[in-house]
Amino acid sequence: MERVKSILKSREITPLYMIIILFLIVGTINPAFFNSDNILSTLYGSSIYIILSIGISFVIMTGEIDVSIGSTLGLCASVSGILIRDGYNIFVVLIAVILIGGIIGLINAVGVVDFEISSIIMTLGTLGIVRGVIYVITKGRWIENLPTDFKSLSQDSILGVNIFFLISFLLVITMHLYLTKVPQGGYFKAVGDNPNGAHLVGIPVKRTKRISFILSGIFSGIAAIVFASRTGFIAPIAGNGYEMTIIAGCVLGGISLTGGVGSIIGSSLGVIIMASLSKVLVFMGFSSDLNNTITGALLVIIVISDTLLQKYSVNKNRKIRLSNRVKGEGING
Repeated sequence: MERVKSILKSREITPLYMIIILFLIVGTINPAFFNSDNILSTLYGSSIYIILSIGISFVIMTGEIDVSIGSTLGLCASVSGILIRDGYNIFVVLIAVILIGGIIGLINAVGVVDFEISSIIMTLGTLGIVRGVIYVITKGRWIENLPTDFKSLSQDSILGVNIFFLISFLLVITMHLYLTKVPQGGYFKAVGDNPNGAHLVGIPVKRTKRISFILSGIFSGIAAIVFASRTGFIAPIAGNGYEMTIIAGCVLGGISLTGGVGSIIGSSLGVIIMASLSKVLVFMGFSSDLNNTITGALLVIIVISDTLLQKYSVNKNRKIRLSNRVKGEGING
């Protein structure tokens, strides 16, 4: 019973309460939202965001940032569309996009870790380069006429659950267990919390950061397959702006932008909220064109809140240490 109470009070479950409250508010304003098809389509549509959030969560936990995930998604989606259209097996395509995503992640890692370039600057540069590559390989044209069986994957289900949503759920559980149960998984938070302290206790700080960027790229590649299948076509601007939504969702889900705090489950729940915004706006009678405006506003509010919480936590710990020191001196006196 105590274990259940502890889980319900944990920071990573907070977004789940937000999702329930959000859905209840929208359903009260427009009862049509409570149609099971609407709720399921909202959840199933978030699978791309969930997969993207897994990879970038590792980066943010180490105290870095990756704003190239949207462009990486776009490039991998473009490549997957071309290969699928040319008749390549989906497993070959999956290996190809994982390699491409991993290489982009490695490039970011080398720039940030080995050349000590600020992660925001490095990944912004990568974003621009990758966008340029997309326009080169697509010649600025949409990739269309994808095979019907590939596009129908997004409608397939196992035991009544959408196959892509099920895959995203399994990936979340797998990486959550890696982060919490495997010793090396704990390195990411340790590096983000105190890199110097982590180095002193033998944690490979540089290698951990490299792995985090590579994971971010790999999961962007996996998300690209889902994206290509769900949309049925790939535009040269595919994935544009995704990074803002994902980062906002991760922070909303309890990950601190300063690193060392957060969970994969919290991130995935946070991005479900962000992914639901466009549909929620429509059911509340607003234009979906407001989606970017509201996402940007939420990101600012979330970052400010995260900063204030960090300052509150630091001040609280400082007061506790000071109080303990005073008590200790009183006893010694």
